Amino acid sequence: MPVSFTQHHLGSRIDRRLNVFLESWRAPVSDPGVEAAYGLLTDFILSGGKRIRPQLCYWGWRGAGGDDCEEIISAAASLELCHAGLLIHDDIMDGSELRRGRATVHRNLAGLHQGPGAEAFGQAGGILLGSLSLAWSDALLSSCGVDPVRLRAAHHLFDAMRTEVISGQYLDILAQLRSGASVTEALTMIRFKTAKYTVERPLQIGGALAGASRELLDSYSGFGLPLGEAFQLRDDVLGTFGSSSQTGKSALDDLREGKHTVLFAHAVQQASPAQLDHLRSWHGNPELTEERAAELRQILTETGALARVEEMIEERVREAVAALTAAHIKPEAASALTVLADQLAHRTK
Repeated sequence: MPVSFTQHHLGSRIDRRLNVFLESWRAPVSDPGVEAAYGLLTDFILSGGKRIRPQLCYWGWRGAGGDDCEEIISAAASLELCHAGLLIHDDIMDGSELRRGRATVHRNLAGLHQGPGAEAFGQAGGILLGSLSLAWSDALLSSCGVDPVRLRAAHHLFDAMRTEVISGQYLDILAQLRSGASVTEALTMIRFKTAKYTVERPLQIGGALAGASRELLDSYSGFGLPLGEAFQLRDDVLGTFGSSSQTGKSALDDLREGKHTVLFAHAVQQASPAQLDHLRSWHGNPELTEERAAELRQILTETGALARVEEMIEERVREAVAALTAAHIKPEAASALTVLADQLAHRTK
């Protein structure tokens, strides 16, 4: 069966499970305002998204010899609830207006009310809804029906994943206050904020649920960390050089927020004094215009930063595929993960 068909079918099954779960967790208070907020959260969870983490969790399970069953679909779907909650919080911290081509959850909440307190209400409500989605992820994973011993092992990895991603996000906001992150510091941040959270841990959670050996879990790490870094490096390129029609987010967000990406760190290393002054004047400037953004993109290209990041992506994909080739993993899962590696590193949105 073609992998593309399998991915679509798997995504549909995950969406159906999420829909059934969310139907069972309707607003417990008969208040139209609360019900509207629950509706916004449900719509955000079910509308859009690539379902990357659930798919990797599923293939981590299958790679360890797990059968196709509804228990792993439930466990995998729990990761999407976790992801939704973190995205909502991330958008508040970044002040983002768009997500998946639509208004962010906190902006939608602000739009439900009039007056000077609407923005603060939207942010506070968004924090609560993000936290609710994170709580739901725990509830769904805990009730997935997998053997309790294996579930405890997987839940330990799930706890580690959340600790790591929050630490990575904290490094991200710290970098906004500091003079700028070096390439090494930026790579550390993306390892914890994205690589472990997006690829390594979802694979390991699926594997642990199926009773994977320590050797296989280590192989998942050898595959997942470089691929996760490639995923984030591609995200940084798209966030700077992509269009909002491609990414569903503003093409100016990362530059206006002064994201200290590996891309930017490389540019700082290689920039001339004049280029460096321009970078420092406009990178992280909330008044950044499209014209100035084009100038920043030109500097990122002229310094060789863009080309270097593209090289880093390819290096990490090769490392990930080599680790997968050496792993003792079921052939069907190896095939699916090879395709996913290419898709994640070379996506256009």
